[in-house]
Amino acid sequence: MKFFMQFIYYVTAGALLLIVGLFLFTHLYAYRIEAQFPAIGKFVDVGGFKMHYVDVPAGENPDLPTMIFIHGASGNLRDQKLAYEEPLKGRGRMIFLDRPGHGYSERGGMGMNSPSKQAEAISVLMEKLKIPKAVIIGHSFGGAITAAFAVHHPEKVKGLVFLAPATHPWPGGVSWYYDVAAKPIIGYLFTELLALPAGLMKMKDGIKSVFSPNEPPQLYYTESGSELVLRPDVFRNNARDVAALRANVVKLSPRYSEIKAPTVIITGDSDDIVLAYIHSKGLERDIAGAKLLEFKGVGHKPDYIVNKAAIEAIEEVSK
Repeated sequence: MKFFMQFIYYVTAGALLLIVGLFLFTHLYAYRIEAQFPAIGKFVDVGGFKMHYVDVPAGENPDLPTMIFIHGASGNLRDQKLAYEEPLKGRGRMIFLDRPGHGYSERGGMGMNSPSKQAEAISVLMEKLKIPKAVIIGHSFGGAITAAFAVHHPEKVKGLVFLAPATHPWPGGVSWYYDVAAKPIIGYLFTELLALPAGLMKMKDGIKSVFSPNEPPQLYYTESGSELVLRPDVFRNNARDVAALRANVVKLSPRYSEIKAPTVIITGDSDDIVLAYIHSKGLERDIAGAKLLEFKGVGHKPDYIVNKAAIEAIEEVSK
């Protein structure tokens, strides 16, 4: 009996030490990530919470309207900024933003996993920045927000560019860690203890899988700030967005036929993350006059792999 009690004691003590160690590692490393990738923009209140954004001036002789770039799941504003700031600099005003609860933007309360709610926050951002109309460019999950924005705020849309968008209901679910992290109690424990150390081990492979079958630019590993999503609160927000996406697009997608803005959809025929035949072709079907460009051998990052085509699409919907 004494041996059994000692065994229970040591197991319990060991488990507690492990939990404390994982918690401390997660939060200390989260500070390290923030030091490596600090906030690089400004903050503005968009209805009771602050949104983080980078505002790139139009230049002296811009030939394009204001462009607003919306990143996808697990991302932040650095992702689209790295792809588009340099090739478009001086041609038009560019707004790169952290979606609510991502990067350095505050979450904004309950219900913010809805693309429509996030689109509303972007609409308020435009008002605060005195932008009457813009070309909206959305990648992946950002595509659902782009579509929601066009449905709910058509008067603010000059044109739309969808990049490997996630916009329609799909068969099946999402990866298990999204479902776990989205749950109220177990999700908190998972993100506070395990998500960051496990994510660090998988980060490089994760980036490769998002770009597959294409190779990620080397700068993406060091400059995109992908590790920011591993911080516990951001990981939970991201998981709640993804876990709720299917239900949200079930409600939203029947309204895509209301979209009248000039639209270009860019996708790859080798995208195993967001299937083109469901989402991109669904948008082409639902939005009258939409133009679909499907590139052979391109995966889930056409924003990088066929960057020139995306810029040409922005030019096309800007006319």
